[in-house]
Parts: sequence; C-alpha cells; structure tokens
Amino acid sequence: MAFDLRPKLGFRQDVLMTPQLQQAIKLLQLSRLELEQYVETQLAENPILEESAGDAESPEEAVHAEREREQTEQQAVEHRMEEAQNIVDRVGKDAPETVDWESLGNSDEYQSSASASSIRRTNSGEDDQPNYENVVSRATSLNEHLMGQVGELDFDESEKKIATVIIGNIDDKGYLTVSVEEISAQEGFALDEVEGILDTIQRFDPPGVAGRDLRECLLLQLRAGKLKNGIVEKMVESHLHHLETRNYAVIAKALKIPVEKVVENAAIIGDLEPIPGRPFGAESAQYIVPDVYVFKLGEDWVVSLNEEGLPRLKLNNYYKGLLSKKEAQGSDKTYLQDKYKAAIWLIKSIQQRQKTIFRVAEKIVVRQKDFFDHGVERLKPMVLRDIAEDISMHESTVSRVTTNKYIHTPRGIFELKYFFNSSVSKSDGDSVASESVKRMIADLVKVEDVKHPLSDQKIVELLEQKGIQLARRTVAKYREQLNILPSSRRRKHY
Repeated sequence: MAFDLRPKLGFRQDVLMTPQLQQAIKLLQLSRLELEQYVETQLAENPILEESAGDAESPEEAVHAEREREQTEQQAVEHRMEEAQNIVDRVGKDAPETVDWESLGNSDEYQSSASASSIRRTNSGEDDQPNYENVVSRATSLNEHLMGQVGELDFDESEKKIATVIIGNIDDKGYLTVSVEEISAQEGFALDEVEGILDTIQRFDPPGVAGRDLRECLLLQLRAGKLKNGIVEKMVESHLHHLETRNYAVIAKALKIPVEKVVENAAIIGDLEPIPGRPFGAESAQYIVPDVYVFKLGEDWVVSLNEEGLPRLKLNNYYKGLLSKKEAQGSDKTYLQDKYKAAIWLIKSIQQRQKTIFRVAEKIVVRQKDFFDHGVERLKPMVLRDIAEDISMHESTVSRVTTNKYIHTPRGIFELKYFFNSSVSKSDGDSVASESVKRMIADLVKVEDVKHPLSDQKIVELLEQKGIQLARRTVAKYREQLNILPSSRRRKHY
C-alpha cells in the first residue's frame, strides 16, 4: 500500500467566531457588576475610550473650583492648628509651675517602676495595650438581645419564665411563631399574664419584635415611633395587599381621601422594617442592583432599563483627531486604528446588550401578565424557546441574557430565569407552573400543625384535592428546593 503525501488544494466552509463576536457574547452573559468591572478595565487599556461626564465644566470653572478647594483645605489646617494650641495652653495652665525633671529622673521609685514595666513587656513580648487582633467578636443574637432587656426589668420568677418561653418562640426574623393561647395551655400560665408579658416584650428593641404577622409588626413600629395618625393604621390593617402592588387609587377610594394623602402615608410605611430581627446574628446583606424595572401605569405594565451606575462611554476627541492627521503614521496609526475599532465595537456591543435585555424582559412581562397582576399562583409555564421565538433569537442567547440579570417588580426582585418554569399537569387537562406548585407547598407547610407536621405523602394528597398530581419524590424535591425540613425535623414539642 502506497501513501500519497503530496499537498492538495480544496475549499471548505467553517463557521468561525471573530474576536468582536466573542466579545459581544461575553458582554451579553456578564452580570451588571461584572460589566462595570469589564468597562473599567477597557477604559484603562484603550486610550480612545473615555467616560462621558455629562455636563462638563468649563476650564475657567475648573480653575475656580480648584482654588476654592485649596482655600477650604488651608482654612481647615489653620483651624486644627488653633485647636491644638488651645489644648496646649489649657494643659500648661493646669500643670505645676515648676517641675524638678532632674530629681524625677534620678528618683529610685521612678527608676524601679520603669524597670518593672520594661521587664514585664520584655517577658510577655507584648505592650500593656491589649492586642485587638486576638479579640474575636460575635454578633449578638436576637434572643440574647431580648433576654438582656428582660434582665433589666423588675420581673419575678414567674414573669421571667413566661418571658423566656415567649422569646424562645420568636424566630430569627423577629416574629412570634405561636399564639398566646398555646403558650398558656402548654405551660399552664394564666392567659392574661401571657398577654401582659407579650405586650411588654413587644415594646422592646428592635421595634416591631414579637409581632405575630407583618400587619402587627408594622403596627408595633408605628406605636413605637408615635407615627399613628388614623390613616396609616387603616392602611396597614386593611390595605397591605394594595400597598404591595402600589394600587393607591383603590386605597384612596376606600378611605375616601386624596391619592396624595395615600402616597404620603405609604412613604411612612415604606420606612418601616418588615424583618425586625435582620440586624442580629445574620451575615451582611448582599444587595442586588436590578437591570430592569417594571411598574404599572394605568392598566398596563411598563418596562424600563436601569441605566444608573453604568458608565457612559464616548470616543476621545484628541485621538480621533490624530487619526485624520499626518502625525500618526506607521505603527502608531495602526495602533490607534485598532483601538478605535475596538472602542466602537464595545460601545455598540453594550448598546446591543441593553436592547436585548429590554426585549427579553418586555416579552416576559407580556407572557406573565397574570403573575404581575395576581401573584405567583398565576405564574404560567414558560421555556426559553417561547421567548426566543418572540424576539427571533436563539435559545442560547435568551439563556445568556437571563443569567444573573434581575428585574425589579412591585412583588419583589427576581432573576429573569425565575419566570421560566416547567409545567405540571392538572387533572382537568390544564397545566400550572412548577413555581406555583412550590408556593402551594410552602403555604401548606406554613399553616400546618407544628405538633403533627405534614408528611410528603400527605402533601401529595392535599395537592390532589386541588387537581395537581405529583409523585411523592417530586414533592420531596420541591420541598428541598424551598429549604423546608422533613416533617420529622419540623415537629415541635412544648
């Protein structure tokens, strides 16, 4: 057998991704924070790019501002020097008129004291000051914070026991998880005594602690802050669901007051803390900056991009001018041309990224309108292909757009991927989103008897009564995704 090693010519078509296309795809899947960091890197590497400062000040204004800054700093320095001199003068007045430094330096008592101090520092290897690097701090838990306040009150043993039981049934969020009737029955306390101690604890710090639900928690904070005015309590007591959706017109009509008055009182409620236990024993909160805002305007839901915080890029006029002049030649001109093309492509890619996010969010809002109107119970099954067909793009593009992108709605902040759910069939032939089924499971567990919590099989039977047929292992999977413990670990003993 002979092998032919001669070269041959042929034609073949391959799909290749250019560096510009790779960059565009990369920008599409970056989160908001990653995009900001990437743009900062490009600003440092590409001289053609610069950040638009908006209303730029004139050179004369810049010189004037610099002079004012220097004068302010000089005045601050002179003020600090004057304060230091005043301190020295006061110390001089309080000190003895004459000090025998020579006798003080030769004093045996002084020498022995200094020597002892030196020996002590030498032996220990440390100064007399405490080593703060060796101090380990721990955040105070809500339970400890409340029990510390109990210790400050003149309670007898019986009252302390009642307070301990009440505080022991307050969860990490600051809510009381059992009723006063249950505490009275289980521990043998008089009902009026339990209610009296609970009223005392509800006046503790933090405001709103020991509320049995969100409504009572907010009312306690209004009482503590002396913010009651008649209207705000009615809004909390009867119109929390309207406040959540910012349906101020309905509240105004029900209370027979102007919409402006509703908005004014809604601002008071918005400043309250729905989770009183948040500052105690918890990790620092990780804040999410949404990429898209959704709000209701009349009967329609409106989508708006969040452009705040994103750098506004533009081309540097000086380097643009060099490209058209003869000074830039050879390798310098080639370098500037490459950077110019890269800058143009980056600006276009960011614009395309924002446009794609907007289109995807817009179609999500259209398809999930029932969710925005009524809540998660009306969330519809939806897959990436549905949105991809609506915007005439590939599913992989929609997947990149919805990863680590967040949408702010009146019902909370959600990742865009949250709205994509598999369907669960119902007995009537209809289907429901898996996320809606998870909410049903969470609601069932929320109202269960803590002494006899619902098993996975019992949840299956309750869902069947609503026309939803699920296997027990599927219920267990959903329960784990909701971070709900098994029934054996949810059982409480009093």
